[in-house]
Amino acid sequence: MERAPERAAIFFLLLSLTVAQNTTESGTVHRSFKTKLVLHIRDSNGDDIQAASEAIDLLENYNVKAIVGPQKSSEATFVSDLGNKSQVPVISFTATNPTLSSIDVPYFLRGTLSDVAQVNTIAALIKAYGWREVVPIYEDTDYGRGIIPYLADALQEFGAYMPYRSAISKSANTDQVEQELYKLMTMHTRIHVVHMSVNIASILFTKAKELGMMSKGYAWILTDGISNIVNSLSPSILEEINGAIGVRFYLPASKELHDFTARWNKRFKQDYPNDPPSQLSIFGLWGYDTTWALAQAAEKVNMADAIFQKQKDTKNTTSLGTLGISTIGPKLLDSILHSKFRGLSGEFDLRNRQREFSTFQIINVVGSRSKEIGFWTAKQGIFRQLNENKTTNINSVPDLDPVMWPGEVYTVPKGWQIPTNGKKLRVGVRTSGYPELMKVEKNPVTNEVTASGYAIDVFEEVLRRLPYAIPYEYVAFDNGQGVNSGSYNDFVYQVHLGVYDTAIGDITIRYNRTSYVDFTLPYTESGVAMIVPVKDDRDKNTWVFLKPLTTDLWFGSIAFFIYTAIVIWLLERRINNAELTGSFFCQLGIAIYFSFFADRERVDSILSRLVVIVWVFVLLVITSSYTANLSSMLTVQQLQPTVTDVHELLKNGEYVGFHNGSYVGDLLKGLGFDRTKIRAYDNSDDFADALTKGSQNGGIAAVVHEVPYIKIFLAKHCEGYTMVGPIYKSEGFGFAFPKRSPLVYDFSREILSILEGDSIIHIEKKWIGDQHACQNDGTVIGSSSLNFNSFSGLFLVTGVASTSALLIALLMFLYKNKHRIRNSISRDQTRSRYGPEHINEQNEERVIDSSQVQNLQLTVPDDSEYTCQQEEEISIELSPASGFQPSPDFSSQEHRAVASSTIVANSSSQVPRI
Repeated sequence: MERAPERAAIFFLLLSLTVAQNTTESGTVHRSFKTKLVLHIRDSNGDDIQAASEAIDLLENYNVKAIVGPQKSSEATFVSDLGNKSQVPVISFTATNPTLSSIDVPYFLRGTLSDVAQVNTIAALIKAYGWREVVPIYEDTDYGRGIIPYLADALQEFGAYMPYRSAISKSANTDQVEQELYKLMTMHTRIHVVHMSVNIASILFTKAKELGMMSKGYAWILTDGISNIVNSLSPSILEEINGAIGVRFYLPASKELHDFTARWNKRFKQDYPNDPPSQLSIFGLWGYDTTWALAQAAEKVNMADAIFQKQKDTKNTTSLGTLGISTIGPKLLDSILHSKFRGLSGEFDLRNRQREFSTFQIINVVGSRSKEIGFWTAKQGIFRQLNENKTTNINSVPDLDPVMWPGEVYTVPKGWQIPTNGKKLRVGVRTSGYPELMKVEKNPVTNEVTASGYAIDVFEEVLRRLPYAIPYEYVAFDNGQGVNSGSYNDFVYQVHLGVYDTAIGDITIRYNRTSYVDFTLPYTESGVAMIVPVKDDRDKNTWVFLKPLTTDLWFGSIAFFIYTAIVIWLLERRINNAELTGSFFCQLGIAIYFSFFADRERVDSILSRLVVIVWVFVLLVITSSYTANLSSMLTVQQLQPTVTDVHELLKNGEYVGFHNGSYVGDLLKGLGFDRTKIRAYDNSDDFADALTKGSQNGGIAAVVHEVPYIKIFLAKHCEGYTMVGPIYKSEGFGFAFPKRSPLVYDFSREILSILEGDSIIHIEKKWIGDQHACQNDGTVIGSSSLNFNSFSGLFLVTGVASTSALLIALLMFLYKNKHRIRNSISRDQTRSRYGPEHINEQNEERVIDSSQVQNLQLTVPDDSEYTCQQEEEISIELSPASGFQPSPDFSSQEHRAVASSTIVANSSSQVPRI
């Protein structure tokens, strides 16, 4: 920014009170206005000291009421302090440095946008194109430096950063600019944000084009200091920045702007008839709106009593000590802050002491003109057309018109590339304890390093899939004590020191290592597990048949066995089942037998049969599950590991082994293992020998190792060993790069592509072999016993069925005997009503009646046809001597029924009556 309108020197607009009419440039008169602005123009010639001196002169000798126009932020800093001291408002429409704040100098107002306003637009572009590194190139002034911290914060929000900041002095010559560009060429970052004045920018782009930096692969982003006036630049400068993109303040079209532009062009042609037409820039419009806001504010304030009061401090002999204080300044400042209108540049509102931004326009410099390619707002993000109903852009490609990049190509630059100075990517390698993963060899004559193995194949496959070529060379790890000596932490730290550009191999992604390097996504499985010997435990456990079911399930099953048996016994006892004979315990045993060996012919009741059917289903499920689980246990026990828990090793004081140089040693110490119980080994053969000896004979009981190593070990030593775990989580193996390296993203993406295809399978078969050939390979998981919760639903079903059957039987019994129950209840009520004496009389009568009984016989009919029914018939015949006569209300039907019963009883008993 910080550029004055065309053909206008830096000026100070000084306000004094007159009662004359104020005329515009067109000659029309604003008759309603009573205040006239009198201009006192001063030129600072770009010098901060001269700007301050001119301001002091105008404040002291002309008693100005307001100051407009300090162009540079450094000039505005000086002048705003003077305005604050004399309480004279200072308004700048070109000073954009964000550090120039009204908090410290309340009489300073900004009639333009702060540089912070465009930061989010630039960051949105960088994010949308997927760039991770940006190098800002700025002039080394207050204006240039002011935007950098805010841009860094905006980039950091989505993971981008500035690996380098290129500051160029405002007085730098061509050679100095060229030297700085050479330094940028040696870096891999190809995205540059240019924030400087046009004079330095023209030198910068001229040299950049000469050095080939305005070619394919580069991207240049212009801040609004250049973009706002790009249409006013000469064609030669535009040719130098061809292919750059920029952001600038969006100027909405309006009738007022169109009319003013016509008057401006007409006036310009009259004043400069020999010059080509000059397009009015946004800075000129901001200057016009600022002046108009000041005129409106002065009109609202009563300026009649405006005077300057001299300061009481007379000890100060400098000019600053003689400055007066404006009595109208506070009112004028308040009037400006409340001035709100629609000007030529859009809405003009300084309530926040500076203009607020709303929309930025994104342009592309093509040939000798700028081309609009899109817009940005805080609400919608990047979008192609205004008034477009669209949410914030989250895609990898922004919604913009096609961009022509430097080199006249339309392919989006990837943002970085290997420097073109012949330097190769230095790849650090070291021999692993497992040559299948990586083996490094060095030619003693030529010192050429060659590497092979699983990690190398993955690394080279990634390079083949990248859309660009990367020259590289292998560098063997040597920490001063010999090749491949030292820990993996030392190996990875060499990347942070800059010895290697990347380190590859069996490098585990660890939290502590991420503090100084960045890792790609893992290309192997993750986790830490144990290698332990296996043992055959078949037929060595006498009570193994009890293990398929837990204790609660055993007792629960027995309880439901007994409950079901009792229910069946009660249901069958109700109908006198012929099978239920003998004592109570004998009958209960028979009912339990029904529960185990249900026979439909042995139960007679329908309800009993329903209970038995449900119970048989439950019993079938439990027995089937028991059989399956027992078979599984007996099979697993053939490959039973000697140890299943790492804490068991710790408790028994066993020796454990780990790979020499691995972080697993620290992990074991963290778990509580004594240093003397931990032994380091270099290769898989050493592990096998130590495991064979055992912990009691100078060996180890288990090896704690990472899963990729274990798979290689089991491929070579299949018989007698197995993997238990994982017992600890880890992220697997990855490639290490310097912090914020752009290669991390590209490598991680290609690693995902390899893992999702057949390439990784071929690499594994080549170096590890068929992982499924060894039956011991894989995690050993013992069969767990079945618990009560596993069958709680079945037990609920059988319990509900049995209980429901009992309730139904009870209801049936109550229904059949409702008359007896009702008579019993009536007798009880009678006893309670008449008392003991009446009850004794009734008892005596009953004794007399019983003595008159002629015949009382019990007849049980033949049950040959009805096995499930028994019938009791009672016939009572009273002798004539008893004197019993039917009551008058005794019906003839009831009399016939009694007579019939008597006949049946007599005929069936074949016993003569007494």
